[in-house]
Amino acid sequence: MKKFLTWFIVVVVAVIAIFFYFRFYFVYKEGETEGQLNYVVRSGFLFKTFEGKMIQVGFTSKTVNGAVQSNELKFSVVGDSVAQKLMRLGTGVVKLHYKQYIGSLPWGGTAALW
Repeated sequence: MKKFLTWFIVVVVAVIAIFFYFRFYFVYKEGETEGQLNYVVRSGFLFKTFEGKMIQVGFTSKTVNGAVQSNELKFSVVGDSVAQKLMRLGTGVVKLHYKQYIGSLPWGGTAALW
């Protein structure tokens, strides 16, 4: 019985570790995007992270012919130096390389910007 309980605990811990990895550390999507930088701010109550928003313009509307709509990308910046460069840049056209995860931890933000 003791051997079964030991193996059961090992399997449960391994399943939880695998779930945790795929939920919070597995890169779901990676790529580059370009658009108008709207803002970059440092926010959070307990865990301070740099959060930003970029407006991607030029997408054609699927519902109205000839209309152009914009898409909004919210992101988190990994690293103080990148965040400081973006804040000094102000609002302007930027090209961002990003990694997107399935879930986010409170200290990790939404999408990592490298």
